[in-house]
Amino acid sequence: MNRDCLFCKIADKKIPAEVVYEDGRTVAFLDINPRAPAHTVVIPKYHSETIADLPDAEVCPLFLAIKKVADLLVKSLKAEGLTIGINQGRASGQVVDHLHVHLLPRFKSDGGSSVHGVVHNPPEESLQEVARKLREYKDKK
Repeated sequence: MNRDCLFCKIADKKIPAEVVYEDGRTVAFLDINPRAPAHTVVIPKYHSETIADLPDAEVCPLFLAIKKVADLLVKSLKAEGLTIGINQGRASGQVVDHLHVHLLPRFKSDGGSSVHGVVHNPPEESLQEVARKLREYKDKK
């Protein structure tokens, strides 16, 4: 728990939120600036800025909560789809430095696009070259 973190304060019930799901390790609440009906944010109660920082033991509980909340949103709203995303780092739009996963119920007429519409910056190198660099880095570790 980080005493200065907005999402830690929500998890600790020091700041009110519209909580739609909670268990011992996660909390899901409605986004204060929704981009879709019931736009929900799922967070681990463990303070972690990124998914890479989240301890392995906390990863499974987070994704199980995401699965439960996804099912809740789709069934309760009769959503036709769901977009699930993580903004990690300022360049991607992360505003709160606590790992959080957005769940946005989707409908055919909502005017949104797929995650492919978020950015258009294809690599200049071939896929084989990119894969080679990734494998080399992984093998050095």
